[in-house]
Amino acid sequence: MGVHRDLKRARQRTDLVDRAAVEIVRDPLGAVREVRAAPLAPPLTGGSLADLPFTHAAETPDAVLLRRRDRDGAWHPVTASAFAAEVAAVAKGFVAVGLEPGGRVAVMSRTRYEWTVLDFAIWAAGGQSVPVYPTSSAEQVEWIVRDSGARFVVTENTANAATVTTGTAGHPHPPRLWQLDAGALGDLAVLGRDLPDDELAKRRGALGPDTIATLCYTSGTTGRPKGCVLTHANLHAEAANTVELLHPVFQAVTGQAASTLLFLPLAHILGRTLQLACLLARIETGHFPSVKPGELRPALKEFRPTFLVGVPYLFEKIHDTGRATAEKLGRAASFDRAERVAVRFGEAHLHKFLGTGKGPGPVLYAAWALYDLLVYRRIRKELGGRTRYAISGGSPLDRDLNLFFLAAGIVVYEGYGLTETSAAATIVPPLSPRPGTVGRPVPGVSVRLADDGEVLIKGGVVFASYWNDPAATDAVLHDGWFATGDLGALDDDGYLSITGRKKDILVTSGGKNVSPAVLEDRLRSRSPVGQCLVVGDNRPFVAALITLDPEAVAHWLSVRKLPPDTPLSTLVRDERLRAEVQKAVDHANEAVSRAESIRAFALVEGEFTEENGLLTPSLKVKRHAVTAAYAQQIEALYRR
Repeated sequence: MGVHRDLKRARQRTDLVDRAAVEIVRDPLGAVREVRAAPLAPPLTGGSLADLPFTHAAETPDAVLLRRRDRDGAWHPVTASAFAAEVAAVAKGFVAVGLEPGGRVAVMSRTRYEWTVLDFAIWAAGGQSVPVYPTSSAEQVEWIVRDSGARFVVTENTANAATVTTGTAGHPHPPRLWQLDAGALGDLAVLGRDLPDDELAKRRGALGPDTIATLCYTSGTTGRPKGCVLTHANLHAEAANTVELLHPVFQAVTGQAASTLLFLPLAHILGRTLQLACLLARIETGHFPSVKPGELRPALKEFRPTFLVGVPYLFEKIHDTGRATAEKLGRAASFDRAERVAVRFGEAHLHKFLGTGKGPGPVLYAAWALYDLLVYRRIRKELGGRTRYAISGGSPLDRDLNLFFLAAGIVVYEGYGLTETSAAATIVPPLSPRPGTVGRPVPGVSVRLADDGEVLIKGGVVFASYWNDPAATDAVLHDGWFATGDLGALDDDGYLSITGRKKDILVTSGGKNVSPAVLEDRLRSRSPVGQCLVVGDNRPFVAALITLDPEAVAHWLSVRKLPPDTPLSTLVRDERLRAEVQKAVDHANEAVSRAESIRAFALVEGEFTEENGLLTPSLKVKRHAVTAAYAQQIEALYRR
């Protein structure tokens, strides 16, 4: 358990432990109502993030900031001086084609190196970036381009360009388009080659901390996406403080130069701020365009990052792949024992690390050592072999799954935040892990619970406003506090747990309040569940709609030597498969009371996807859309 020995040594350094200290405010009855964390990084008082590439080029021109993957899969270093030169060339192109100071450029692309160049080039030209998910429909693109007023759009490929063209065909002045696959960066550089350097310097010099950096649109689970106005100061507060909290600890623990492979969508704020944090700290970063584990795993083995930032889906699939492999070899029971040992070992080791228990006994330690050879080392290999830390965000990670990875030698730290908070507002401190929570406030942030349990956030990371929507802004911003819409709880040490969304709370006909998020998160963490929706509002009991994960179904059929083209309509009625799903339901029910538990479920054909309008681009279920689409199946659950 090398990573855990190193963490224990680091924990003995008070200079590292104390930097995560917080101030806890209690109500008259002694309950924690607010937690405040002092900033670790000074605020941005002058200039902007547009200066970052040029500062690095001046200070460390030969430092490798990024690695760029070519068409053959080989990784090539990009130095600070080379990156700054490319940013400047593209920025000049934007100025040459008419981008005005404060003008907006939309970027519709998967995660790739060019996205990073574009982000800084747009800023260096005095503009504002507007990220667009590459899976967005023409209608969604139409709204974002029209609402933001973007005059220019850079897409990844011809399909994206066609979507933009279709969506904006009715605009009085459709935006000018470029395609990355058709050489957009080179074309822009040629267009701007005659622009003098002092014009670019003047554009950058006019930017300040309070200048708008980006309009980042929310995922739109309940209606049209809203454009969050984020300033250079907002993004800097997020990136600089998370770096100061985490990077010194990871360096002290590993003794390695940090590196990461960025595969989160850069249209999502978490991917953007991760990118900024890495550039700020000069952490070597590569880009990969897919979060699908089957496509991502080979890239992880090639790049071999020391840490990762992902979403629960990734960790769930890595676990499920391990079990599927074991089942194909006839060792499913062995994997299940390894999982039970991992959870017990991780729990015991965590208590020892935190000084709240004795740690694993000899028998448990021996069992762990055996399964480390048989199972856990394979998990580490799946993540590239050098990964020792990971950060998970977007939705809660199942606690047992967190402990499983802990026993496998990979510490997963959870965080919580929203687009409106420039990504993470809380994160688990690196030397005080607490699986099952989303941590304490990021330095410079305060978290408060309203009387009804709603999570309120204040600090430099909180957005300025919603674009063109003062009414929506006034509804969520009060005296600097942002009302998240999420419900939570604070423990005695100031750790936050998210218990659900206010608007999603179900009230059964018996008057029981039920948060579906807890059940849904645990359901999704277990194969063969794909997506799910817990229902029960004004109903006598709680039930669930469940879709099947295609990869899990293919594996299930293969192991049982059943035809791979077995119709889904047949599978959803197969009692053996339903028994597997029942295990996932039982796992979800362990987290709630009897009155809140799922009493019935329906396996439904098809999937919840972005394409059919049932998922947002950030993989959140659109509850109203799913409820409408499966109204008959829901009614049938209550006629049994």
